[in-house]
Amino acid sequence: MIQFKTKSFLVAILFPVLGYAQQVKNLSLQEAIDLGITNSKNLKLSQQKIDEAVAKIAVTKDNVLPEASVGFMYNHAEIPTNTLKIGGGNPIHLPNRADAFVGTASVQELVYGGGKLKYAQESTKLLKEIAQLDASKNKEEVTYAVINAYISLYKLNQSKSVVEQNLAAVASQLKQAQRFFEQGLVTKNDVLRFQLQQANVSLTDLEIDNNRKIINYNLDVLLGLPEDTQIKIADADLPLNTIEPLSTYLNLATGNRQELQQADLHQKVADFNIRTIKANTRPTLGVGANLYYINPSGSFIPPSQQFIVPVTLGANLSWNIGSLWSNKNKVAEAKIQQQEIATQKDILNDQIKTEINKNYQNYKLAMQKINVLQTAVEQAVENDRLLESKYKNNIASATDRIDAETLLYQAKINLELAKADARLAYYTLLKSTGKISN
Repeated sequence: MIQFKTKSFLVAILFPVLGYAQQVKNLSLQEAIDLGITNSKNLKLSQQKIDEAVAKIAVTKDNVLPEASVGFMYNHAEIPTNTLKIGGGNPIHLPNRADAFVGTASVQELVYGGGKLKYAQESTKLLKEIAQLDASKNKEEVTYAVINAYISLYKLNQSKSVVEQNLAAVASQLKQAQRFFEQGLVTKNDVLRFQLQQANVSLTDLEIDNNRKIINYNLDVLLGLPEDTQIKIADADLPLNTIEPLSTYLNLATGNRQELQQADLHQKVADFNIRTIKANTRPTLGVGANLYYINPSGSFIPPSQQFIVPVTLGANLSWNIGSLWSNKNKVAEAKIQQQEIATQKDILNDQIKTEINKNYQNYKLAMQKINVLQTAVEQAVENDRLLESKYKNNIASATDRIDAETLLYQAKINLELAKADARLAYYTLLKSTGKISN
């Protein structure tokens, strides 16, 4: 009985731990991007806007279909004064009451409306393409956001790795210092210095862990993963891309930046707007057919020859001549709006060029920093080796030894951060060309 209770108690303790075990997910950069694109709420909203534009195209196509209507009416009249005398003629006697049934059916078709329906369809198709470019732009933003968060997590992991090496080295140095102190080779103050260094490195380690939890959570939300998922970086060493001439990236932007393509489409929409306004000055032609059912007999089903069913066919030609002079200023206004779009595109093009140049120079600088920091690490390694030898031979002080070791690991961290920053700078450059999602 006691054994059963003991097992039950252990299960009760372990079950919550097992239930709340954190899920670990290995992700490459491309897998993270794919997840982010699949689960992005912004991209789902963009797709809904595209669907809305497609629906508007269908609506404008429906406008060219003929209009048809049917109606049926019943009238009842009470006639209290039912005798009518006109001049000296015989009086006309009307019934005390009367009932009538009237039915109508008509079909109307606009044969020519000045081209306005055609222009409306073309404009709506262009608006759909603009919505698709918006979705493409949002895809670029989502891709960059995922890359930014992924590289931030990568930076923290690399820093964590260096800090762990530093902690191991400090622990070894502290153990050696304590042994030297016991042998009377160093003072208690030297041991305290190593302990202080260990505490400082441990604080850095705690800060890295805290920042890593924040970035990991943000990335979980961005990728649509459970918020307790621990993401493990599968790309242990992201490649550093070689840089092309500046002109290469400028040419890429010309053909790929969604804003420039949208400006071209807005130009076309403005052109159709001008054509639509001009179409108001043209005549319109419509044809139609009407069928009437007139039953004054008072019976829902009338006797023979007491109802008529006339059918009419007609054409309607109309022309608002006043539009010839009242429409002139509307056309001028639409042309000015078209010119504004062209100017806005020129401004946007200049902004994109300066953005690309800035990101290009930042990437070049980031690559140069890596070269400098690699040299700094080599120098710090040699300096640390010399100070370690001097300290063991009691030539250098503990302070000199700690300073050399601190410089070494700081140089290593700086190098890892510079490599990560260079990768992000490259993707930032790609984003400014409109090609990051590819």
